[in-house]
Amino acid sequence: MDTDFTLSRRAALAGLAALPLVGCGGGSAGAAPAPVSAPAPTPPATGVPQPGLNAIAAQRGRKFGSAIASTPGTTNAGSIQNADYTAIIKGECGIVVPENEMKWQAVRPAPTVYAFDRMDEIVRWAQQNAHAVRGHTLLWHRPQWFPNWLNTYDYGANPVREAERLLTEHIQTVTRRYKGVISSYDVVNEAIDHDRGATIETSMSRAMGSPEAVIDLAFHTARAELPTAQLVYNDYMSWEPQHQRHCADVLRLLEGFRKRGTPVDALGIQSHIEIFAIDPATGVGPYAEREWRRFLDEVTAMGYRLLITEFDVKDKALPANIAQRDEKVADFARRYFDLMFDYDAKLDDVLAWGMVDKFNWLQGFEPSKRADGQEVRGTPYDSQYRAKPLRTALANVMSAAG
Repeated sequence: MDTDFTLSRRAALAGLAALPLVGCGGGSAGAAPAPVSAPAPTPPATGVPQPGLNAIAAQRGRKFGSAIASTPGTTNAGSIQNADYTAIIKGECGIVVPENEMKWQAVRPAPTVYAFDRMDEIVRWAQQNAHAVRGHTLLWHRPQWFPNWLNTYDYGANPVREAERLLTEHIQTVTRRYKGVISSYDVVNEAIDHDRGATIETSMSRAMGSPEAVIDLAFHTARAELPTAQLVYNDYMSWEPQHQRHCADVLRLLEGFRKRGTPVDALGIQSHIEIFAIDPATGVGPYAEREWRRFLDEVTAMGYRLLITEFDVKDKALPANIAQRDEKVADFARRYFDLMFDYDAKLDDVLAWGMVDKFNWLQGFEPSKRADGQEVRGTPYDSQYRAKPLRTALANVMSAAG
């Protein structure tokens, strides 16, 4: 079948209605919805400050955006089904990225089964609201985030060829479905084992002979399918002192891409910045500014562009007092973005990993949980959908960029 982003009558009638997460065999999952002619952007709801963050970012030729989910059957999520949440997305964002709906566990529950319904819902919603879409991710290179069947897969008598077929088919199926819609992909996510200082081993890398063989094939396959798309390696290194070893590992990986001719265009910097301790000199978390600049200088000197792909703030060491905490979170973020926008000419889009505190992944991430049991306040809006000082800091620093 034609796997480009085309519309079936069933999908057209369904619109944004909740659909069951189902798939069918043979590398297809029904026809995808067709591109919707872009309407005028929906006016933001009352309570979203103006100008919106995307309007500010657009002054420097980039987009501001956020992760978003699809949660059929519930509106209590950071999803397209939540009208309060989407009011913020419409007012602040020009691009969205699926939080989980494009990961292997979601779209490929079995070797011959694809399930695109929830990802299709996000794309339909984005098109109907004049938002661009990023792709995340074609390969999360960690066994704990593989579907179970992939960790135990029997690669047969010719494991190299079978692993190559499995990965190539997956990337072709996903990218062809959203061809003409998604032009920037996190092709590979988090491929480094920092305990060993080397790339992570998986069932697929053991079959193919090395993790590098898998990663390189992912990028070459994506490039063959999408000659003009931005192909991104995405990872969670940041400017805190404890990330310096991580940065060194990422630099070695990026250097290897260039030596091997792997078609990687940009580094996605997740930017889950951390206040796990307090620096007495600043009153916020410690950060290694000189070392972080050196890292960014080396990355950009190799010809890579930069994206901020998953921004939020971990506030574990800050006081419980909400006003004080919000002020410190905003200050820490301002310092970070002041530095990042020094690379204005090489920095592309900026995305948060969610816009509202109660739906942010950090609430359930054990290392980020606060000892006092309070919510992590690391996104631009609080759990009552009210803009916070962090949102103001983002607006101010993006307005001053360049």
